[in-house]
Amino acid sequence: MIVAFNEVRDEMAYNNVDLKKSLSTWDMTDVQRAAGAGSRCYGAPETARAACCPADVLAANERKHRDTIDEYAHRKATLADYLWHAFVGYWIVPAIFLLVVGMLIVSIRRALRRPPLPCHPPK
Repeated sequence: MIVAFNEVRDEMAYNNVDLKKSLSTWDMTDVQRAAGAGSRCYGAPETARAACCPADVLAANERKHRDTIDEYAHRKATLADYLWHAFVGYWIVPAIFLLVVGMLIVSIRRALRRPPLPCHPPK
């Protein structure tokens, strides 16, 4: 479980860096670059909006940024599923298996320990 948790933590650190990098990347046309949009459109969309990034550049990149956020949420959910499956697969299933085997052994021992029933001859 510790190994799985560390893997998820490392993957989330990578995903956070990838999210920030993707959100701070802006696609612009040559006309928009020539108009000086490159100097005002930087960082996250909120930062670019505060720096007076043109609305057409914000609108053109909005879909890409929304897809990036959706991809991040999907990765996060996938890692949560991975942790859940690791927990179930490495703790719950073996515990249930050991419980069933233990109950089987106890029931066999009890069945073998009981004295035989006395035989009554027919009258």
